[in-house]
Amino acid sequence: MPNKEEFLKDHPYLFNKEVSRSDFPPAFFFGVATSAYQIEGACNEGGRGPSIWDAFTRREGTILDASNGDIAVDHYHRYKEDIELIAKLGFEAYRFSISWSRIFPDGLGTKINEEGVTFYNNIINTLLERGIQPYATLYHWDLPLHLEESIGGWLNKDVAKYFGIYADACFASFGDRVKHWITINEPQQTSINGYDTGIFAPGRRSSTEPYLAAHHQILAHATAVSIYRSKYKEKQGGQIGLVVDCEWAEPKSNKVEDKIAATRRLDFHLGWYLHPLYYGDYPEVMRETLAEKLPMFTEEEKALIRNSYDFLGLNHYTSRFIAHTTELPENHNFYRAQGVARIDEWDGGEPIGERAASEWLYVCPWGLRKALVYISQRYNNPPLYVTENGMDDEDTGSLHEMLDDKLRVQYYKGYLAAVSQAIKDGANVRGYFAWSLLDNFEWQLGYTKRFGLVYVDYKNGLTRHPKSSAYWFARLLKGGEDKKGKED
Repeated sequence: MPNKEEFLKDHPYLFNKEVSRSDFPPAFFFGVATSAYQIEGACNEGGRGPSIWDAFTRREGTILDASNGDIAVDHYHRYKEDIELIAKLGFEAYRFSISWSRIFPDGLGTKINEEGVTFYNNIINTLLERGIQPYATLYHWDLPLHLEESIGGWLNKDVAKYFGIYADACFASFGDRVKHWITINEPQQTSINGYDTGIFAPGRRSSTEPYLAAHHQILAHATAVSIYRSKYKEKQGGQIGLVVDCEWAEPKSNKVEDKIAATRRLDFHLGWYLHPLYYGDYPEVMRETLAEKLPMFTEEEKALIRNSYDFLGLNHYTSRFIAHTTELPENHNFYRAQGVARIDEWDGGEPIGERAASEWLYVCPWGLRKALVYISQRYNNPPLYVTENGMDDEDTGSLHEMLDDKLRVQYYKGYLAAVSQAIKDGANVRGYFAWSLLDNFEWQLGYTKRFGLVYVDYKNGLTRHPKSSAYWFARLLKGGEDKKGKED
């Protein structure tokens, strides 16, 4: 495994204790991100139909603390308060997701729900009044339940058609003010955790279904892009793209087999979605490895998906060392197919980075620089946004302890330094969104983990309390000297 001291000599930028607004281009912006199911609540209000997560959270044993998003952090009723927080902290953009079942409760597009349109119009207008640019995600995992029950959800090719109808309605309703659209958030997580491990909705376990679900998400993305470009782009002047996630894969050693394994891991992770958008088909190594499990695109579909993006979003949290292996876990078809071992230690046994609350999340900022540069070099230097980046705390401490989130401040310093360096390396990175504005419902982990810059007091009226990291961002964005950072 790599020697820590030798490896980190190549990343001196991480040891500069200060990061400032001037480390980024003048047009570069900073924002915060959330998603609808995790924050909105109001599950039975405003004409909203149920989503697959409403059903999934009611299945016994699916959520760590047996919670759900019925109320979440009540953003539906508190959006003005939350947007005011965004403005006070100095963020210039807000990435939020639209709940498909608030626009079309049955998912089919038969009748638009005007109450849902009004809700998102109110959010968009309030953002613009405060000088904050809206970045809207059309799909952040909350498929209308009726589509799952009636046609099989992402396993049915028709879902791409219905996604196109939904996207069209959003473009028509909001596109005069929303100038940046994200079609789908992290399709890999939907595919693998929803259809392989079963830890996300709809909670299925299969060796073939993840690839079918992914295939239809790619087609749904491209369908929405085609509609936007043919009907709205010229008039509205916006841009549209896809958000992928990437745990950076660093070779465990200089052995050829480990270097190939790391590249294979990236092809299965990033290439699964970016290769079709750039080349019109899946990576060759996926075709060779998965054979008939991997669906085929028709020539017409290849033409539809190729170049179907104006920008790409990258969600990144952590990294791993990767080694080739034939001793593969029986309980995870996806990693078994890749033939890789994910390693979280240096050669001396020290963790790859300080661990956050989630067992998968280690603080290793160098991976973000490498991921951004890799995408830039592999995929013709597209416009890039870091659309999610952050870390979580365990929900165990007192309010004072939770607000004094020193590790999160250090996390953001290191990762922003990595973004700055990636830009110097030539990556076309245009903006950065911290995850998340608020502590919220964290999927299968419920409310046991806290990713927010703002603490939400779940036991006392869901009151909001900005953490030290929020104030650190405020100083950074307003150009103030990071005095507290020097003391940390």
